[in-house]
Amino acid sequence: MANRLSAIATRTGDDGTTGLGDGTRTRKDALRVMAMGDVDELNSNLGVLLCEPLPGEVRELLVGVQNDLFDLGGELCIPGYTMITDAHILRLDNALVQHNETLPRLAEFILPAGTRAASLAHVCRTVARRAERAVVALAAAEAVNPNPQRYLNRLSDLLFVLARVLNRFGGATGDVLWQQRKNAG
Repeated sequence: MANRLSAIATRTGDDGTTGLGDGTRTRKDALRVMAMGDVDELNSNLGVLLCEPLPGEVRELLVGVQNDLFDLGGELCIPGYTMITDAHILRLDNALVQHNETLPRLAEFILPAGTRAASLAHVCRTVARRAERAVVALAAAEAVNPNPQRYLNRLSDLLFVLARVLNRFGGATGDVLWQQRKNAG
């Protein structure tokens, strides 16, 4: 692989702009840049989750998701470019079905808690939802391929299911249920 980055500190962003993949420059607070940043933050949080002990198939799935998110960020970085396909979404759909089949049916609301790995998966889920909202906002302002939005929607669902899986991994006791509190007064 060729060296892609020869300089990290270019100082070209000191004026509040950043370069896109097509060579154009835009403001750092532009909707496109915000969406790219949220996807990058999601990918970084997945990296933290991957530091935890995980079932092998979950680890492999999440490493694949990290690569997909890098592609998704690349697609957002180049207006009009497409990298996320229906096949990416189908892979998430299949993983969702596979992992959900192993879980008991939900009868109560659950809290984003439990094991450290499950809690980190919930953090990733919430960041995925934020990234999805950022892509929705971008799509309302500019033409955007619908697949990044669909991918992030499926991914947040999958991360919810994986949090439940991780709350059962290694002898953990399962979901942490929400308990409605009555007013004391």
